[in-house]
Amino acid sequence: MFQIAEFTPWSALAGGMLIGLAALLLLVFNGRVAGISGILNMAMQRPQGDTAWRWLFLLGLLLGAGGWVWLAGLSFELREGFPLWLLAVAGFLVGIGTRMGGGCTSGHGVCGISRLSQRSIVATGVFMLVAVITTYVVRHIAGVGV
Repeated sequence: MFQIAEFTPWSALAGGMLIGLAALLLLVFNGRVAGISGILNMAMQRPQGDTAWRWLFLLGLLLGAGGWVWLAGLSFELREGFPLWLLAVAGFLVGIGTRMGGGCTSGHGVCGISRLSQRSIVATGVFMLVAVITTYVVRHIAGVGV
């Protein structure tokens, strides 16, 4: 019916602490909230001035993840059974959701909740509820990826 994933509390804790540290440093030194969708959106929209730090932050995300995979000697296999069109639609809907919600899970869930923002607490609760419902519908009703 379902598989139990490997539980890795120490690497999860370390990763969470690094995400929190990066968000704190960005807020302290740049006065910005680490909302990834907003950072990417504004990096692509603004032709001058306020984009260098955004591109560097995004590059750091990619290099940090890639560096961890390389240093830890990790390998993974792509999951099969998920149609490419469904992944594209899902990505599009996530983009619409972040626009409607005024941010993404990193902005609301990491930065907003830590600042005790009621708006972010509600938004994160809605994100999680929709994720649970969507997973149930896609896996158990539509039968995708089971």
